[in-house]
Amino acid sequence: MKYQKRFRHFYEKERKYHRAVHEHGRDILESPNFRKTKKFIQHGNMTVNSHCINVAKYSLAISEKLHIPVDKRKLIRGALLHDYFLYDWHDDEHNKFYRLHGLKHPKIALRNASKEYDLSEKEKDIIRKHMWPLTIVPPMCKEAWIVTTADKWCSLMETLKIHKGHGAHK
Repeated sequence: MKYQKRFRHFYEKERKYHRAVHEHGRDILESPNFRKTKKFIQHGNMTVNSHCINVAKYSLAISEKLHIPVDKRKLIRGALLHDYFLYDWHDDEHNKFYRLHGLKHPKIALRNASKEYDLSEKEKDIIRKHMWPLTIVPPMCKEAWIVTTADKWCSLMETLKIHKGHGAHK
């Protein structure tokens, strides 16, 4: 009984986060370019697509757990677009960027996202600074701090293969 209750609670929270991500990010999730991120691996065997969705969900969980009031729409959209660099940084074509990927991809993601979406200043801050402290200038809004934290957590879990993906769909 105790485990069923815990599982039900976990499942209900997951559904709530899933609904929020789809409510505020449907246009992003359905866009052809965002769907391309299913072809690229981020960490371990997790795709960029799954990573960004997980970061959005964990960002919501962090703000809720810590009772931090946020603009959910901007938080979710910034999280979905934070790694919108649209290339496989592991392949030979981009191998020259391998060592600099951590420094360069936030600007590339922001440039790509700005071409397709009308971004708010908070969303731009989230995308531009999610790699802090590598980006030197820290995030300026609480939403960007939360996404930065969620991104670090998800990256660690994916790299350690605690969160496992299904690999890229080529």
